[in-house]
Amino acid sequence: MSELSALRIIVLAGGISHERDVSLRSGRRVADALTDEGHFVTVLDPGANLLTTLAEQAPDLIWPTLHGATGEDGALLSLLETTGIPFVGSRGPAAALAWNKAIAKELVLRAGFATPPAIALSTETFRDLGATSVLEHLVRAIGLPLVVKPAQGGSSQGVTIVRAPADLPRAMVDAYTYADTALVEAYIDGAEVTVAVLDTGDGPEALPIVEIVPLDGVYSFEARYNAGETDFYTPARLSDDVAVTVAAAAVAIHTLLGLRHLSRVDLIVDAAGTPWFLEANVLPGLTETSLVPQAIEADRHTLGATYSALATNALVTQ
Repeated sequence: MSELSALRIIVLAGGISHERDVSLRSGRRVADALTDEGHFVTVLDPGANLLTTLAEQAPDLIWPTLHGATGEDGALLSLLETTGIPFVGSRGPAAALAWNKAIAKELVLRAGFATPPAIALSTETFRDLGATSVLEHLVRAIGLPLVVKPAQGGSSQGVTIVRAPADLPRAMVDAYTYADTALVEAYIDGAEVTVAVLDTGDGPEALPIVEIVPLDGVYSFEARYNAGETDFYTPARLSDDVAVTVAAAAVAIHTLLGLRHLSRVDLIVDAAGTPWFLEANVLPGLTETSLVPQAIEADRHTLGATYSALATNALVTQ
């Protein structure tokens, strides 16, 4: 890369969410890949002096890798927009829509895509209506098995597959550990897949689909970030026709939610080949075990070249 095309980039990593350690790992990997491409990269853990530091350093570009509420609820991204400095990732309002799983599911459902039936319950509603009666109603209304997860959050933290009524109270407590609202969702049996959607200048495109097969049956936080606990198939073991349908759905959902540059769309593909939308991630993990880097490499591109192309596109799409 010529010196003229090298960019001064600040990678934001760390923060104070439950996913701080993952964010630091993502940030370091992104910084290393961009440095290898000739860019001048600084990794910055955001704090009280973030906006002052950005104004003083005036980088060409910001790359947020802040997972969890710190980076994905839209607030920080909206602030970054006001600095006038280009950044990689979705704008604040779009991120806020995707961050709230219940809202994202409703928008996707209205657009004609399948998503598991679900009920969002705040801690106040759960308490005021009587936890026991609410739990009994959920089992009758949704059926078993079901999935309980925080309505906001990532990295599978606080997610439980409930197969027996006795396990539901603990699952609700776990979900409320990470968010004030829990999403109780019907369980869909099928292949768990994820689709990275990237826009390096020619519009959003789906990368090879990754199929996720956790060895203990649950793609938990530990299964995500500890090597050897999950088998991955890239491309996923889907027929060509189904793979085309899944990829097209992911790109359409990325566009529908107003996302840009980079996202990851998680789905379940049932036996009939129907993709069921679970959630969209606006700042997906980019660690050594994360799924987006696997998809990039399966597409026979290097991380450095791909991240550099994303950075260059971000300069012109503010």
